[in-house]
Amino acid sequence: MHHTPRGEEHVEVERPPLFDADGRLCCYLELIHHPRLPLNEEKSGPVGRAPAFLRALELINRAAPSDVTVLLLGESGTGKEVMARAVHEGSHRKDGPFVAVDCSGLTESLFESELFGHEKGAFTGAHSRKIGLVEAARGGTLFLDEIGDVPLSMQVKLLRLLEIRTYRRMGGVEPRQADFLLVCATHRDLKKMVEEGSFRRDLYYRISAFPVVLPPLRERREDLADLAYHLLSQVAPERTLLISPEALEHLAAHDFPGNVRELRNHLERAALLCDGEVLLPEHFDLIENNPSRQPAKLFAGEKDTLVPLKDLERHYLRWALARHGRDRRALAEALGISERTLYRKLREIRGGDENSPGS
Repeated sequence: MHHTPRGEEHVEVERPPLFDADGRLCCYLELIHHPRLPLNEEKSGPVGRAPAFLRALELINRAAPSDVTVLLLGESGTGKEVMARAVHEGSHRKDGPFVAVDCSGLTESLFESELFGHEKGAFTGAHSRKIGLVEAARGGTLFLDEIGDVPLSMQVKLLRLLEIRTYRRMGGVEPRQADFLLVCATHRDLKKMVEEGSFRRDLYYRISAFPVVLPPLRERREDLADLAYHLLSQVAPERTLLISPEALEHLAAHDFPGNVRELRNHLERAALLCDGEVLLPEHFDLIENNPSRQPAKLFAGEKDTLVPLKDLERHYLRWALARHGRDRRALAEALGISERTLYRKLREIRGGDENSPGS
């Protein structure tokens, strides 16, 4: 995160070493590369500073200038369409259209017509010619969301499109040339589907040239406050709403199985319930709260069972990150530890979350 007069920006920092005439290291040259992606400049752009999120962002920034097919992997609600748009905005096709296709909402009978279009009279009800989404994406980006839901019988036609870049409208005979950057996304385990025979192996290898895993919200809790305020600017743009520290603590104690989409829903509801300018815990209805993630209850003795010290430290650090995670140096000082120790403990937390049953 680079601090500028315009605010914080995501940048890539390269530090090559410089040596003197005797071969001794004398200094480092710091080079700041500004990514092509318009990050955080628009209300719809990616937001975050968590290491797992920044790793995904770095991959997106590297892939965007090329024509490589990007496969976005992650749970539902992790912001796959936002990242797909970031790929489009960072590509040389950014002036072309961005066409999103929800594959899960297309039946087998509609898939070919929606994707390739049809000629007049191609089937009953085809009263006029219709261009397909592939044609609509010409010169831009075609985003196939939930590609794991494409019917098996249609996957071979999709594979042919990607391999030879030509298609025919339904009822037509003239081959048409396709011209688009492809971005795919799914919450499904495509490798497992390939082994089970429900997803074509050749199609999988065609679309998985550049996979990017988007982390769930529980693995980027330090982004919770930034995300919440970013989403508030979308759900209540006409109001200047604040979130009380108690409400942030309340949110931090929730695992958010629906990820960023669920957080947005809670904020939208809270904004409607709030008559003032500050969102309070009572404005949120978090049914699936995990009490073990609430440090206030642990320290107040409201929990009868003993908690291992290691778990207690992990829960407390998550809570501290949600409330004070913006400035890591200040957080380390407040906790009475070095920055190096803080980062080591945060790495241990992320490792523990990855191996836990709920992750």
